[in-house]
Amino acid sequence: MKYLNAPALKRWGSLVALYAIVTVMTGPPGNQSSPTLGFTSSFSESVSFFGLFPAPRGVFFAALFVIIGGGLALYRRTALKSVLSGARTAVAPRYAALTQRKATRGVFYAIVLLVAIVLPHVVTDPFWQSAMVSQIAIYVLLAIGLNVVVGFAGLLDLGFVAFYAIGAYTTAWVTGALPAAAPFHHAINPFWAIPIAIVFVMIAGVVLGLPTLRLRGDYLAIVTLGFGEIVTIFLNNLYGVTGGSTGSNQIPHFSIHLGPLKYLWGLDPVPYYYLTLGFVVVFLVIFSALEHSRVGRSWVAIREDEIAAESVGINPLKYKVIAFAIGAASAGFAGVITGGQSLFINPATFTLSFSINILVLVIFGGMGSIIGVVVGSLIIQTVSMYLIHTPPAGFQNSDLYIYLGALLIAMMIFRPAGIWPSKRRRREIQYVATGEELDQINGTSDVNGETV
Repeated sequence: MKYLNAPALKRWGSLVALYAIVTVMTGPPGNQSSPTLGFTSSFSESVSFFGLFPAPRGVFFAALFVIIGGGLALYRRTALKSVLSGARTAVAPRYAALTQRKATRGVFYAIVLLVAIVLPHVVTDPFWQSAMVSQIAIYVLLAIGLNVVVGFAGLLDLGFVAFYAIGAYTTAWVTGALPAAAPFHHAINPFWAIPIAIVFVMIAGVVLGLPTLRLRGDYLAIVTLGFGEIVTIFLNNLYGVTGGSTGSNQIPHFSIHLGPLKYLWGLDPVPYYYLTLGFVVVFLVIFSALEHSRVGRSWVAIREDEIAAESVGINPLKYKVIAFAIGAASAGFAGVITGGQSLFINPATFTLSFSINILVLVIFGGMGSIIGVVVGSLIIQTVSMYLIHTPPAGFQNSDLYIYLGALLIAMMIFRPAGIWPSKRRRREIQYVATGEELDQINGTSDVNGETV
């Protein structure tokens, strides 16, 4: 019995269980005549992963998990961990000194912006040019908006897709693409729908926030989840207003007619990319300024300890509503771009899985870190689009959310602060790590306070 309780056996047992779950969940489906076919084929089906030699799925995944488990064991038991920690300790002060210089940061941001501007002329594949708008830039906008709510203010929002849907349907409404008559019975250019949609989603954020943000934790998450589902159900059922499940009519392209300046956004995704990139930069500047303002500090205080924040004169409800309204603004603009580029919207786009996907981007990049959220969105969405566009043998599009879920679990275990945590979050982790090291040096204490 003692042998069964050994820590090493538990770790390897967990790894074996995870191996079986991943292999079965990513395998082929079964059928009614052979219910166990999906299970057995998941281990025995012969495939060629990533163009390598053909092998049974079970053998490939077993080798992969042995490599991962062995690598973690070597990392824990050898001097590699101390070497990497020493290198990190030596490099960290120099990196911090460089990043604290405004000139260095300015040059870095300028280089990144230049690369983003040149990118559509380097990547000429039609799939990737379209994906850079609809699947990468749009997701960056949504992620930095949700980061205001989740990362800055610490409010778990599972219905963020509702603001995205409101922005998209507002665009369809004001351009006359819905059964409901356009405002003042006059359709307008979707370009001018941008301020209208932003105002509408900010009002929706306030309407959601005022009655619900007195709640905390899981209760708030449940309410926001319900809000997202209510919006989706309304869009599905109000045929006379939204077009129901059939969606909208054709939404016109963006266009500008200001005196001699005339330009029409057509089917080419590159102009939409530059329009979205410009607003991404604007939102990044605004959110960065807010992070270091009095409002941003109030959000952090509420996130860390709402009772303590209220005791020093911060009104939690006021700043929570502000967070919801400001975070919703970027989602509203993303909805406008989606409507204008795709020329058609329907409720099937705005599902719960969409909100979860955006939340994964925020957690992966680093909650509360603007740069981290942008980097996380770029990495996950680029890899996801690559798997969809050039799927390796054995990959199915439905497997993507399994991989995202596994990635989220791994991040929570091994790097909970994200791949690029904020400076404040990084300092908190360092303080915790320093305290743990002191406990190990001085001895840990049991529940009675006695050192053991």
